[in-house]
Amino acid sequence: MGKQAMGNIAYNQLNRMDGLLYLLVYPQRPLLTTRTIELVGYDKLGAGQNATVAVMSYSGYDIEDAIVMNKSSLDRGFGRCIVMKKYAAICQTYENGTSDRIIKPQRQGYEADRMQILDDDGLAAPGEIIRPHDIYINKESPTVTRTPVTSPMGLPDSSYKPSRQTYKGPEGETAVIDRVALYSDRNNNLSIKFMIRHTRRPEIGDKFSSRHGQKGVCGTIVQQEDFPFSERGICPDLIMNPHGFPSRMTVGKMIELLGSKAGVSCGRFHYGSAFGEPSGHADTVDAISETLVKHGFSYNGKDFIYSGITDNLPKEGVEMEVCVLEKWNVIV
Repeated sequence: MGKQAMGNIAYNQLNRMDGLLYLLVYPQRPLLTTRTIELVGYDKLGAGQNATVAVMSYSGYDIEDAIVMNKSSLDRGFGRCIVMKKYAAICQTYENGTSDRIIKPQRQGYEADRMQILDDDGLAAPGEIIRPHDIYINKESPTVTRTPVTSPMGLPDSSYKPSRQTYKGPEGETAVIDRVALYSDRNNNLSIKFMIRHTRRPEIGDKFSSRHGQKGVCGTIVQQEDFPFSERGICPDLIMNPHGFPSRMTVGKMIELLGSKAGVSCGRFHYGSAFGEPSGHADTVDAISETLVKHGFSYNGKDFIYSGITDNLPKEGVEMEVCVLEKWNVIV
């Protein structure tokens, strides 16, 4: 599932000019890995976050693999991503020798508010906050492109028409000019590229998944005061419905839940290989259970969870463990 997950794509990702790029703000290294993952270097470029998951039913918004998310975790940056989009423009040269030009912006007048992010060279400056309908290139094009120009002074200003580049983003949301690049294309025309950065937090309908293919959308976002909590006061980041386990038989995810919780408790990365042997490259379930018991947890990873609404204690324990959660580039 890593091909659809947000995260780090390369070490030079902040120096590239991709058409559309999704980046995770806080990617993390998985607490439970395998020998194969280390051999291919997949753990060096993070593609998910270690989330505290409670496997239980909560409200009706977690059916059909939907998940319930903690609003306070989202406020702290969980699942936050950056969408970087490229905008390009070319100053075209025409057959009569004329070309497009970039002029100084208007500082007064009815369009001065749309040009407030422009520098004196007519281009938006890096780091400026851009709004919908703002102009980021103050470009003009000649109205006469075929008739030869006989005047040595070129075309007068009245022979140019505005062909400004306007940012067309979602209404009510702002973005940031991340980078501006100037270069020449194969026809020796001036080309300008803008990378515009937009930070998004998880919303209802965004798709998440574990490394085992247990994918689901965000069903609802709940305040932390109404979220269940453990005896130690630990509140999970999200809640997933347990009905997704029996039919899919993802035993590897259950081992990951146990191993990651043991890794948090003892401070060591664990291995979740399919065939566990005491060779240093795999941890058996029995060894993981011993680690949990040694640090005061149940051998099966279950905790007693209090309801955040009624403060009642259920009769049976609830699995509240740690799992790597991937945010897919399927966002609302």
